Amino acid sequence: MSGTVTAVSSNGEYSFTKPNRDSITLLAGLGVEGDVHAGVTVKHRSRVAQDPTQPNLRQVHLVQEELFAEVGAEGFTVAPGDLGENITTRGIDLLGLPAGTLLRIGAAVLEVTGLRNPCLQIDNFQQGLLKQVVGRDEAGNIVRKAGVMSIVREGGVVRPGDAVEAELPSGPHRPLERV
Repeated sequence: MSGTVTAVSSNGEYSFTKPNRDSITLLAGLGVEGDVHAGVTVKHRSRVAQDPTQPNLRQVHLVQEELFAEVGAEGFTVAPGDLGENITTRGIDLLGLPAGTLLRIGAAVLEVTGLRNPCLQIDNFQQGLLKQVVGRDEAGNIVRKAGVMSIVREGGVVRPGDAVEAELPSGPHRPLERV
């Protein structure tokens, strides 16, 4: 499985959206250099309030660009960085990857830890958008479409145009759960 990076984004301050950059530097075990969510332990405000010592499984957020067209068909305008992601991809089914998948992007290696759990901030960005990125399937199971979270195994620079190569874990595959 492979795809392409279409945009990279980061922000050193807490805000919902992240501005696009020419490149981002991923730091092993930490996340995106200069990004507010970088660190060994959790940085997301609600998770810090629960337990600030828990490991940061959300160092780098990736979203598939195909989601923007999907929500666009419902009247929403979403561009790279708007949902707070660090890396926007095209051509790879991020949501279909099993937990533990390694993503080789540029010189960096990420490990997929789980699904982003969309929150009400999405509706603050555009009213009604939350229902587009989280819903239920025919069996009543929750479906989260707002991207995947990962940790940095090997650092390096990532730029738009870089290839994304997925290396599936060996053994039985575990489906992604929210992190």
